[in-house]
Amino acid sequence: MKSLIRLSAVLGIVASSLIGPSLKDMSALALPEEEIVRKLIEVPVFTITDQNGSPIVLSVKKEGNETNFSLLTVFMSKSDADAFVNNKLKGENPDMAAKAQVVPIPLGKVYEMSQSTQPDGHKLVFDLFPIKRQVESAKALLQQDGQDVKQFNGVPLFIASGGPDNQYLSMQRGEEKFFPMFFNKEDLQGMLDRAKAQQPDFASSVKIEVVSLERVINALKNDNENDPFLEKIIFIPPRESVEFLQQLRQSLQ
Repeated sequence: MKSLIRLSAVLGIVASSLIGPSLKDMSALALPEEEIVRKLIEVPVFTITDQNGSPIVLSVKKEGNETNFSLLTVFMSKSDADAFVNNKLKGENPDMAAKAQVVPIPLGKVYEMSQSTQPDGHKLVFDLFPIKRQVESAKALLQQDGQDVKQFNGVPLFIASGGPDNQYLSMQRGEEKFFPMFFNKEDLQGMLDRAKAQQPDFASSVKIEVVSLERVINALKNDNENDPFLEKIIFIPPRESVEFLQQLRQSLQ
């Protein structure tokens, strides 16, 4: 197990503020855009397209001198995207809903699209809907830490820390060490449970903490000092999303 999971020392000043309830100074430090895209490309999300496979976007017109933009709705969960089509979209636009399709798309691609100007000259803004139970888990963690939390803004990411120096959990891939951030608390908990079964002393010191995806992306964009912790972050997508893609690939073979 030590070859797969081990606790590693926190690297850099940003690491100490990146994780934890305070989440301070995350914008103080920028990975190249292509590096951010690479990190996000492995995370499948779900959007809604028309019968031709083109994403359905809403044109938002602003008053005065404010810039118009296009809005793309994206979901972390396929079931949430399906529910959106079958309930909200069907109620508001039955014809569009009848032709709509829920399709997977890499989060890295969505982010890349949002960083460029669209053919109509508008900027694309994506509205990423988190999984409700993960939001509830995030709120519960913050409340356990003594915070008076009524809501959690953004998409939660979960990371574990522990040991005498409150080090962050790392994963080994070949010769490289990475710091995993999980979109599903249950996936992280499952990994911790397997580690605890082999290392009982590990159990008493481990703590799961939460941070928003939006804050992490902002930190990656502004990491002008090439902080090694940020460079080694990897995103672990929800297990059900990965399994859906595997089933989809098998059905197409």
